[in-house]
Amino acid sequence: MQKSQRLKTISNIISSTPVKRQDELIGILSKNGYKVTQASVSRDLDELGIAKIGGRYALPSKPINGLDGSSLVLLLAGDNLIVVRCPPGMASAVAVEIDALALPQIVGTIAGDDTIFVAVKDSGDQKTAMKKILEIY
Repeated sequence: MQKSQRLKTISNIISSTPVKRQDELIGILSKNGYKVTQASVSRDLDELGIAKIGGRYALPSKPINGLDGSSLVLLLAGDNLIVVRCPPGMASAVAVEIDALALPQIVGTIAGDDTIFVAVKDSGDQKTAMKKILEIY
């Protein structure tokens, strides 16, 4: 299964089930058909911004779907790149959401702390992808 699907599943698990240890999460993922190691789960938790609060894992305090259009700034960079600026610490989580859209116009994303590079095929795809990204935020 794809990483983006696994990350979305992890987010759903953490938001609906109290998980205290990574081995618990690995067991739940296994029941959902994901074969993962502790190292990959650790990286996934970090990428999603999930932290341990009060002895259990919790999603970032500002939910991704709570971002409004004013929280993201999209900039054009040539014909094949969109630069997305977002609140500090949110780029990985926003990139996961963009990847989950599975837009055919998007070739891939690279996320830093507050910046995402979105690679697209051409300028026509760039405009379409920008519209669709803005629709979800």
